[in-house]
Amino acid sequence: MTRTWRAGWVGVALALALIAIPAVAGPVRAQSLAQRAQVRDGKVRLSYATRPEVCGNGRNVNIVRSTDDWESDCERGPARIVLEWRGGTLVDVDTYVGGRWRDAGAGVTDLGDVPPADAATFLLDLARRAPGSVGDDLVFPATLADGAEVWPRLVTLARDQSVPRNTRKQAVFWLGQAAGDRAAETLGELVEGDDVEVQEQAIFALSQLRDGGGVDALIEVARTNRSPKLRKTAMFWLAQSSDPRAIGLFEEILRSR
Repeated sequence: MTRTWRAGWVGVALALALIAIPAVAGPVRAQSLAQRAQVRDGKVRLSYATRPEVCGNGRNVNIVRSTDDWESDCERGPARIVLEWRGGTLVDVDTYVGGRWRDAGAGVTDLGDVPPADAATFLLDLARRAPGSVGDDLVFPATLADGAEVWPRLVTLARDQSVPRNTRKQAVFWLGQAAGDRAAETLGELVEGDDVEVQEQAIFALSQLRDGGGVDALIEVARTNRSPKLRKTAMFWLAQSSDPRAIGLFEEILRSR
């Protein structure tokens, strides 16, 4: 009888312990990356896989496409991000590709490897509310994340006038790099905004689209924009393109004089 009684209570205790485990572990699993990455004071590290063409040797990050005859020596990821918090406010962001972490000292929280898409979303959401110049340091590392479609969030950042100007300018620049031809229409709309520096960044981003993807939009700016400064800027970048459409515009202007 004694043995049976003891075994029974052991079984009950084990069952209660198993029931209790989800109640304890559930909130930990439910924590978002944003919740895990925000501390009051100290540094937070996270790592994530980068796009195949991204490599680096630490601070220097390159976009390199190897060929059949050549391969770069720089390391193919991962991205390593350090977020520094003081008084619950983000004050500094450092981005590395390649290399390795030093041992974490006091006040350093290492989140380990996180899914790239989650990292990109987190960084761009953080950029929207980061103070001062810190936000623009969050945009670039988000664009490195493997398999993450970042351009819709870049559009949101670029259009949000409550976001610091430098962050918006970074979003505009990387929007042009990330979205390719799909960015031309959006960038053209941003030229019609009300912040001259952001408008000029949008014109530059149009000039950087591959295969002349921004030329038609630049021609539209040069012809119709109400700002002489922006029209002149568009003309400058059209002149750098040597695109037949740009040459046609110059010929048209000269003939009309």
